[in-house]
Amino acid sequence: MRLGGDLGGHEVEDEHAQLEGENIFVMTEYRALHQDIRRLRVLILTIMPAKIATETQIMRKLSNTPLQVEVDLLRTKTHEATHVSAGHLETFYRTFDDIRDIHYDGLIITGAPVEQMPFEEVDYWPELCQIMDWSTTHVHSTLHICWGAQAGLYHHYGIQKYDLPAKASGVFEHYLVKPQSPLVRGFDDRFYAVHSRNTDVRREDVEAEPQLEVVAVSDEVGLYIVKSTDSRRFFVFGHPEYDTDTLRLEYERDVKRGLNPQVPAHYFPNDDPTAEPRNVWRVPPESGWRGRHGASRDL
Repeated sequence: MRLGGDLGGHEVEDEHAQLEGENIFVMTEYRALHQDIRRLRVLILTIMPAKIATETQIMRKLSNTPLQVEVDLLRTKTHEATHVSAGHLETFYRTFDDIRDIHYDGLIITGAPVEQMPFEEVDYWPELCQIMDWSTTHVHSTLHICWGAQAGLYHHYGIQKYDLPAKASGVFEHYLVKPQSPLVRGFDDRFYAVHSRNTDVRREDVEAEPQLEVVAVSDEVGLYIVKSTDSRRFFVFGHPEYDTDTLRLEYERDVKRGLNPQVPAHYFPNDDPTAEPRNVWRVPPESGWRGRHGASRDL
């Protein structure tokens, strides 16, 4: 994997060392340019507050592939990030003005902790809509994650989200509705995935839209994967990128805030939050998640 942009200096060296410490293979620009391989260009729009953690989780998934992947990190210009240093943003992130003339194989739009707000009240909503419109002509396929999936369905197809009576948090069993999709190649008939959200998109609303099809669902928490029939847009309502301890950190954060959260379902052994959770949601290495969705011409 190679981080895009004109990067240099000690901060970049520190970032590469951190990524390599996360078992993410980082390629030097010299080596990348001297390989006889057409690299995949992937753009990640990180709208989660914890940008470094989110970008690391996603890049760990993208790095597990023999393909050469060049990643550009994108931030919204109309929202000021408060959980990451200005130096990190300036060094590693681009704005839409920087990339509007570039074509990408893939775009990933992350979730954001704004799901209980109406879309139009999110301060960067017009900019996000501009990016999603731009992606139809400059990106081969786009992966929307969690709130990013809800935002994509609302913007492109007018599908609403609804508040849940209680937060869907935990590790849930799912089954495939469209097992022939290469996106889920290698998945078991029943598999586990993480959800962490307060809102929902209804399956019947998706199935009423002829340009969409359901790929995977859960009996407990509903939709997990939806795709457009032309395989240009993919919507994932959970968090395949989450590390083993991410749900625990979210739970402990909400406890400290006095929110009295429910223990994440099926996550801690015996539902005991003092026990060590186990990761049962890792994506199969032959699936379309690991670096291939950026090309996804066969999905």
